[in-house]
Order: sequence, then structure tokens, then C-alpha cells
Amino acid sequence: MMSDKRRKNQKSKRRSEQIAFGIFRAMSLLVVGILFVILGFIVIKGISVISWDFLTKMPEDGMTAGGIYPAIIGTLCLIGGSILFSFPVGVLSGIYINEYATNGKLVRFIRLMTNNLAGIPSIVFGLFGMSLFVNTLGFGDSILAGSLTLGLMTLPVVIRTTEEALKSVDNSFRHGSYALGASKLQTVRRVTLPIAYPNIITGLILSIGRVSGETAPILFTVAAYFLPKLPSSVFDQVMALPYHLYVLATSGTDIEKSRPMAYGTALVLIMLVLILNLMANGLRRYFSKKVKMN
Repeated sequence: MMSDKRRKNQKSKRRSEQIAFGIFRAMSLLVVGILFVILGFIVIKGISVISWDFLTKMPEDGMTAGGIYPAIIGTLCLIGGSILFSFPVGVLSGIYINEYATNGKLVRFIRLMTNNLAGIPSIVFGLFGMSLFVNTLGFGDSILAGSLTLGLMTLPVVIRTTEEALKSVDNSFRHGSYALGASKLQTVRRVTLPIAYPNIITGLILSIGRVSGETAPILFTVAAYFLPKLPSSVFDQVMALPYHLYVLATSGTDIEKSRPMAYGTALVLIMLVLILNLMANGLRRYFSKKVKMN
């Protein structure tokens, strides 16, 4: 009797597991399916516009003709500028929180503020950037103001990713380094950070993904409606793909005529993010192999 009950219980558990796994699998496939539908729609609508002239020429006739070259360059400038600010500051902050600060009220306060900062809407960052960088510091509508604003947005992601990456490093590596006479700084530089690099790069990947598609922050700090020229300094305004797409889709001089260009711009933005993420993933794999070899 007991064996029969056990068999029934095991069958019931297996059935429950199969149902649960089936639901999880269906939900995962649904998410992937929605993603492919969106990508397929953008590709079908935008592929006809993509050409060498579209990628390398200046916009013309109120953005109803020509290309999006200034918007591509402007987007790359903003991504690069924001990463140059947020990545070093975020990594150093994560190192301080995990390696140097004691687990007291200050650290708990920093973590709380970091989490709160990550949940602030992007338009609030845009208004803050306009108030501080554009007006108070006198940077004006410029690449510098836009990059710093976007950098502040991604800072919480980099800090938390760095902290978690450092936490994942086994303490035996630290203790071994200290036993050999290394200082705290030497241990962080030569032992802890190299091991944590692959996971820290995850913060870089997430930052690129968020920065590349933001419109509200650059709307108040850097983006130009129609600027058919390339920037010559960090104090220049630029066109950017997200804002360019917004303008083409909502308030262009001839929305119907420029709609194909809007789909083409969306496709270029997606491909740009994909290429940058692949490059960051390649960097992550490089550091992973380097850690395994050592």
C-alpha cells in the first residue's frame, strides 16, 4: 500500500513539474515570438530604405530625403561619452562599496539611493541635466551635457553590476593574496578585478542598451531637430537616432513621406545596438578566457 501511495505521489509530482515547466516554456516562447514579430515588422518596413546613401548622406528637404549620417555619428558620440563617464565612476563606486566600506548605515544608504536612482523616469534625468549641465554649468545644448545626463542614468546599473560581480569572487582568492603579502589595493587590482571583469562587462552591455534608445534626456540637453552637419567639439549640438526617429514619426514636415525613413532609422538603431552589444560580449569572452588561462 505504501509503495502504491509513493508511486502515485511521484507521478503527481512529475505531472505538476511537467505542467509548470510547460507553462514556463510557453511563456518563454511567447516572449521570443513577440520579439521576432517586432523585429520582423521593423525589418520588412525598413529594409527597402537602407542603402549606402541613406547611411552616409546628410538629411535633405526637411528630413524627407537624404540620409541619417549625422544622427548615427551623434548617437555614437553620446554612447561613447556616457560610457566614458559612467563606467569608470560606477566601477570605482562598486569597488568602494564591496571592498573598502564597512557594512554599516552609510553602505545601506548608498545602496538604497542607488536603487532609487535606477527607478527614476528618464524624463526627470533630462530635466535635471538641463538645469545642471545646460544652464547652471553653462555647457549649453551639447554633447557634453547630453553624455553626462545619460551617464548619470546608467550609473546605478554599473554600480550594482560591479558590486555583484565582486561579491561573486570567492574570498579564498583574497585571503591567498593577503597571505602572500599583497596590500588591499594590489589584491583588488591584480586578483579581484581580473576575475570579476567578465561580469562587470555585463553592466557595460546593459548601459549601452539603455543609453542608445533614450529620447527624453537628450531632448532637453543635446538633440537637434534638423542639423545636417557633423559635430566639431563636445560643446556642439548633434542629431541622434532616437530623437530623429521620434521627429520623423510624429512631427516631421511631411509625416507620410518620411514614414519609410522612420522605419529605416529604427532598423539602423536596432542594428547599431546589436553590433555594440556583440562587441561588448566579445570583450567579455576575452576576459573570461584570460581568467581561465591564469
